[in-house]
Amino acid sequence: MEPVRAAEPVERIVIVGAGECGARAASALRERGFPGSIHLVGAEPHHPYERPPLSKASMIDEGDPEPTIVADEAVFAERDIEFLAGTTVTAIDRSAATVRLDDGRTLPYDRLLLATGASARSLPIPGGEHALLLRTFDDAQRLRRRLTAGRGGVRVVVVGAGFIGLEVAASARQLGCDVTVLEMAPRALARAVPAEIAEVLVERHLAEGVDIRFGVRTTAIERADGGFRVILADQDEPLAADVVVAGVGASPNVALAADAGLACDNGVVVDAHLQTSDPAVYAAGDCCIARHDLFDGRPIRLESWRNAYDQADIAAANMTGDTAVHTAVPWFWSDQYDLGLQLAGLFDVVATTCSRDRPDGVSVLFGLDDDGRLVAVAAVGTGAAVAKDVRVAEKMIAARSHPDVDDLVDPDTNLKSLLRRD
Repeated sequence: MEPVRAAEPVERIVIVGAGECGARAASALRERGFPGSIHLVGAEPHHPYERPPLSKASMIDEGDPEPTIVADEAVFAERDIEFLAGTTVTAIDRSAATVRLDDGRTLPYDRLLLATGASARSLPIPGGEHALLLRTFDDAQRLRRRLTAGRGGVRVVVVGAGFIGLEVAASARQLGCDVTVLEMAPRALARAVPAEIAEVLVERHLAEGVDIRFGVRTTAIERADGGFRVILADQDEPLAADVVVAGVGASPNVALAADAGLACDNGVVVDAHLQTSDPAVYAAGDCCIARHDLFDGRPIRLESWRNAYDQADIAAANMTGDTAVHTAVPWFWSDQYDLGLQLAGLFDVVATTCSRDRPDGVSVLFGLDDDGRLVAVAAVGTGAAVAKDVRVAEKMIAARSHPDVDDLVDPDTNLKSLLRRD
């Protein structure tokens, strides 16, 4: 379906949200030759920065970490982008085509891009406010100070064994902390990662001395003796902690869109062109749920660096008159200790799996749908070694390949040869 076009011409674009997605969209507009005004509005006081290092390098690097900036004043000046840091958009007036800022000003727009991202979920339990969250650079600095306060021996309880929870656990352990991870589900990374791959990471955490407990429910956090007591259901003995971290996922920031009457459902609802229910308004990145052509138009909300970057380019193209469709293969990554994890595609549409065990110790798992089409791949191993097969398999997923299973599992078969067959 072609996007509905709002009235032309497009001379003024406002981008709400100055993370990776918003900053990339602003630059992409200039790269495409858009000559009009661009306002990039960010609630944080920092220049746009990358979030993946927050649970990794920002925790363990020596010295005073700084955010990994993706665009600074020089970039904005060169590209004639008006960057409003530390500024919040409080309302969208769609009839007047303006946004209202927290300082009382209004900005007019011909196209509006919502790149408002997501917020870390707090623990919905008594005392849940005591658990630290990790979403922003300021969050990371606050957590780092707590983890390094005792220079080793800090007792850390992480609630949640998803990506953030396990990455924080790895960083805390590398800093010498005593770490316990509590997960209500029966296994780690249950939402996105196949059990065989997740188990490799869990075994590494156990080998590093992390106490991981599955099937446990945290019911309360209480202050005690200068620290905290973490209360668990059906267990008489609470856990003592100096630091508690919540790693229970993130919620899309949709309040601004919802208040403006835009369709929202686990994200700002957009079509394959990233256009919302208002033809003049687009959404991209963690905040939106988009129909994905590669998966039969299924609505998907993704929280990943790659998705934010890819959708920024699509939104920039379509706000300036193109009809580009979002077709990029979902891709995720995580580093824990010296292990690297990469995933491409979606495992929740997988019917069967097969594995390839490479001589270098990398484990690769392929997922196929009912028709034998490759729809997902995951690999875990040391350092950057996992990237090779995932990169080729990602191209096969994009090409809708139907590879032979025997070829997939044979480590002597070059995956590139399977791609050429298609």
